[in-house]
Amino acid sequence: MSTTQSERLRELLEPLVTSQGLDLEEIAVDSVGRKRVLRVVVDSDTGADLDQIADVSRALSAKLDETDAMGEGEYTLEVGTPGAERLLKEHRHYVRATGRLVKFQLAEGGELVARILKVDDEGLDLEVPGVKGRKATTRRLGFPDVVRARVQVEFSRKDQKEEEA
Repeated sequence: MSTTQSERLRELLEPLVTSQGLDLEEIAVDSVGRKRVLRVVVDSDTGADLDQIADVSRALSAKLDETDAMGEGEYTLEVGTPGAERLLKEHRHYVRATGRLVKFQLAEGGELVARILKVDDEGLDLEVPGVKGRKATTRRLGFPDVVRARVQVEFSRKDQKEEEA
């Protein structure tokens, strides 16, 4: 998708998404054979429920139908939220991931898996899980030290089970 089309779509759709109390996270147009799919990813600090997704989808569909932003050909509109293993790109993504386990690729090389405890303008306070019975440690990581960060899926969290018991 050309940058021009991406920018045009963002300018067109972002006000509608924002008016629904959500953030426009991502826009992508994919072509599979003759079919085109416009994928729109939305989110908020409290997440987005199915009713909000449906409302946004209807609003975006109506707006796209009244413009030529997608051109003449047919396309499918898909509106959803970031996946469970979302990539953290913006400051707000880190804030929303507070309490979650994240895999960081570090600028100095190597990787770090840690839980986000606190986020501020300069970086993150993390809890690094202990290995082989050792206690967890805390670590400060500045945003410039992070090359890439992705939320990790946890099926069972040991400290949550202990708190519930």
